[in-house]
Amino acid sequence: MMNKYVIGIDFGTDSCRTLLVNTGTGEELASVIEYYPRWIRGLYSDPVMNQYRQHPLDYIESMEQAVRKTLAACPSVPVTDIIGISVDTTGSTPVLIDEKGTPLSLLPEYSDNPDAMFILWKDHTATQEAIEINRLAKEWSIDYTMDSGGSYSSEWVWAKVLHVLRRDSSLSEKAYSWTEHCDWIPALLTGNTSPEKMYRSRCAAGHKALWSNKWGGLPSARFLKTLDPLLTLFDGHLYQKTFTSDICAGNLTPEWAERLGLGTWTAVGVGAIDCHVGAVGAQITARTFVRVMGTSTCDIMVSPYKEIEDRHIAGICGQVDGSVIPGMIGLEAGQSAFGDIYAWFKHLMLWPSVNMLSSFLNENNKDEIVQKMEEHILGCLTQEAEKVPLSESNPVSVDWMNGRRTPFANQQVKGLISGLTLGTSAPMLFRSLVEATAFGSKSIVDCFLKQGIAIDRIIAIGGISKKSSFVMQILSDVLNMPIQIARSEQTCALGAAMFASVVSGVYSKIEDAQAAMGKGFEVEIVPNPERHLIYKSLYNRYVELGAFLDGEFRG
Repeated sequence: MMNKYVIGIDFGTDSCRTLLVNTGTGEELASVIEYYPRWIRGLYSDPVMNQYRQHPLDYIESMEQAVRKTLAACPSVPVTDIIGISVDTTGSTPVLIDEKGTPLSLLPEYSDNPDAMFILWKDHTATQEAIEINRLAKEWSIDYTMDSGGSYSSEWVWAKVLHVLRRDSSLSEKAYSWTEHCDWIPALLTGNTSPEKMYRSRCAAGHKALWSNKWGGLPSARFLKTLDPLLTLFDGHLYQKTFTSDICAGNLTPEWAERLGLGTWTAVGVGAIDCHVGAVGAQITARTFVRVMGTSTCDIMVSPYKEIEDRHIAGICGQVDGSVIPGMIGLEAGQSAFGDIYAWFKHLMLWPSVNMLSSFLNENNKDEIVQKMEEHILGCLTQEAEKVPLSESNPVSVDWMNGRRTPFANQQVKGLISGLTLGTSAPMLFRSLVEATAFGSKSIVDCFLKQGIAIDRIIAIGGISKKSSFVMQILSDVLNMPIQIARSEQTCALGAAMFASVVSGVYSKIEDAQAAMGKGFEVEIVPNPERHLIYKSLYNRYVELGAFLDGEFRG
């Protein structure tokens, strides 16, 4: 059999990552990371307001450069043998579009308007809209949140598009529909951008847009109008049919074939959300709990129909038929902040240096010192935190600095650090924050187990799983379960490449692609039973503190 190749494209929070893979062997021939230039400069976002927006040109330019650099790194691979592309993106990351499917921020009059841009997954400006959606859903004849754990989040599409329409009435003049990032990229590459004809991802629609076959698609027009008459502008401009990621959305247009350096024979798959595709890349099977560990976490499972039947798993983000592996129910949960908490603490510790060094040093010396401190401070904190004796009297923190995604989404709650004394040190605080992220992980695992969803093994992917054995050991000790670390450096892009091999006809189903292209695991972290016993006590305090916070921020 002749070698055939595919490209997986992973659009993350900060960058676009491409991976060229041999479909027969799974060999990863080249990988490129291109950072979003406007996002890196902090444009269009305001962390104080929990506003995080991204310009579509960031996606376009980074994708184009990354694919071309990937091809340049593999001159011996014939372009004629590159037969498929699939993408994953963050989600829910929607944008308002006009009747041609063009994001409003690509129109001159909205080019610098953050509300016309893609609303990144971690944008929490729509908390009030989420409250209204949940309230109305509980009063409606159909509870449209039943497949979303019973609680709709401000991180998801309906809350976000309603929020920006309310905030800027001028958007209604051109807004015709909306699209998720993972739907827009394949539509752009294939030229099929018409809102009514665009291939819509089952993964994104089911987990974020309240889509389900149970009620014939998206929520009814009457429900949306009752929520807010502004939403009537979408009447007839959306969709009821969705597609799993093993479906081909079309081929590259001549324009995009030229821009990427590929051919018009290249098949393009239906997109999906990054964590779900990453779970595929990690070779997820039934009863496997896959942790995608980055700035936030996303936890993915798949379950056969017979194990779920007609049950609705309460408190999670969603359960959607075919959202991960076609033919199985995909289950999603996660934490709204994970690595972001460590980054917050790093910046907190660096504040005096960044803001005071200029008083003592010239600008060049200051920048050099600050850069070195940024590079090494978490490593130094980790070294010292490892020396902190594990004790039931240690500080306990709650990891809700960016709200809570699971169990039971609530973006109004806040983080908390308790048990401080005059003897509390920076390494002790850092350890407490790491333990808090592990406790948040345990609360998710417990949410599944208490509802009869069996977990036989845990797989971790993402940058933190590779970079911090300290974090991973604490997580294993808290959960009292071994954790396998996926070998691939780009598991999400690898999962996208696996889907690309199916949509281009190399494999007939995604399980076959997983078996042929999977990379296995590089290490297994084993829990320490003695530390687990102490963590059980600390976890109980975490649960009590969480209940207190829920009471403080209820409603």
